[in-house]
Order: sequence, then C-alpha cells, then structure tokens
Amino acid sequence: MKIARLVEDGSEAYGLVSDGSVAANDDITNQTGVPLPFNIMDFLFEGWYDEINDKISSILFKNKLEKFRLLHPLPTPSKIICLTFNYPKHAKEQNYVSTKEPVIFIKPRTTLCGTESEIICPNFVKQLDYEIELAIIIGKTCKNIDEISARNYVFGYMIFNDVSARDIQMQDKQFTRGKSFDTFAPCGPWITSADEITDVGNLQMTTRINGQVRQNSSTKNMFINIQSIISKLSEVMTLEKGDIIATGTPEGVALNNPNTPFLNDGDKIEMEIEKLGKIQNIVKFVA
Repeated sequence: MKIARLVEDGSEAYGLVSDGSVAANDDITNQTGVPLPFNIMDFLFEGWYDEINDKISSILFKNKLEKFRLLHPLPTPSKIICLTFNYPKHAKEQNYVSTKEPVIFIKPRTTLCGTESEIICPNFVKQLDYEIELAIIIGKTCKNIDEISARNYVFGYMIFNDVSARDIQMQDKQFTRGKSFDTFAPCGPWITSADEITDVGNLQMTTRINGQVRQNSSTKNMFINIQSIISKLSEVMTLEKGDIIATGTPEGVALNNPNTPFLNDGDKIEMEIEKLGKIQNIVKFVA
C-alpha cells in the first residue's frame, strides 16, 4: 500500500493512495470503525496501520489525488542516515572506491520537503547538485540484527533526493554542512509498503533535469545491499521506527562531470524510481 501525508484547504491529513485516488484517515475511520490517530507517525508505527491492514480491500477510495498537496511523508523521523559511494560507478566518477562497510553521514530533518516543493538555496552556494536515492523506512526499533532478520524491520520505501552544495562540501572536506540546508532532502511522494515490492534490489532509477536524463541506473547496482545496510548500521546505532536510510546514488551527478552543469535557479528536477512513483521540485536561489 501507498501511504501519503496530505494537505487540503490548509488542513493536514494522511491517507492511502491507490490508482490516483485517496482514502483519507477520516474516511478510513468512518468505513472501518477504527478510530485512527491524527499523527501519521502514530498510524504507521504504533499499530494502527496493522489494525486496518486486513480491511484495506473493502475501503472505498472516494477522493482524487489531485485534490491534495503532498507533504514529505514523515514529519519527525528520529534520524536521516545517508550512505556515500554505494554505487561503484558513482564512486569511480568521484575518484573513490566502494567499500564493504557503509560510509555514512546524517542529515537533519529540517532538510525534508515534499514533491512540488521548492528547493531553497542561498545565493552563496555556487555548485548545487542532485542525487537520486532509494530510501528505506525502518518500521520497528532494532539493534545488532543479522542480515536475514533485517527485512523484518523494513516498513517501506520512498524516493529521496540528497541535494548537495558541492562547493561547501569540498571546502569543508566532509559532507554534513553542504547537505544540511533546509529543503535539501525532497522525498516521497508517499511511502510504499515493503510488501508491494517483490525485488527492491532491481528497481529502475531515473533523474531528469529540465526533461534531460542525467541519472539512469538501477538499485541492482548497489554495492552494499538493503539487508546488509540495515544490519551493519544496527551494529553502530539503534535504528528506531520511522528512521530514514538513504542508500546512496548512482553515477550522473554534476560533481566531477565537466559536461554536466550544476543546478541553476528555476531548474526542474524530476526523480522516478520504479514502483515508488515520482517526485518533482523546482530550484530557487535566494539572497
């Protein structure tokens, strides 16, 4: 199932999405008799989604998706963990080599924004870049789990754009500041539950800038796979329900590609991952 966070006429809600139609939380409560919480985090991770899961087939999807504005799906994740150089061709274009242990950094949740949102970038940034990534949503808190068990802790997946100020990144010689500006993590458009994805290790990924394809790859090109990522991260830190793990980007970014321009004011970014949907955002530079 696809679960989205929604706004209609200034009022926030959440709901299930199917074939371009929505069953909002109030509709689900009215049809099932289950008094759903207002907060999407409670709905997803405190048992309420499980409570209505066997009733979804009987729910009527009464509203068109176009009625709503889509917000980033998770408003208050505890952590946003991002992997670097997890696609060997991307690592090579950046003069690195993918390693068997995950190289990570953490983005603040204030970077999150939804599809159709503007990516707001200060004018002092001169090298703004994009990175399409598959994001994992952790469904249950875990620590020190093995790879076989790891799949049991995944709630679902979404698209994630790890927007990066490369000049800041290169100046600092580390990742955090250049990737932590507000709105530098567009994501969504919704969360797709793990049971809908039969092979997460073989999903097509595409980035278009102003209609031109810049990244064209597949999750099958990851160096460290999903189960191993979760297991290895859980050896370091407790993974909590609602945590977001962005699993790295394939080749085709602007950095170190002289024929590929960095992002400019007004550029339209479209990112699509097979079975997960599409997000699109406009770049806006501000003083």
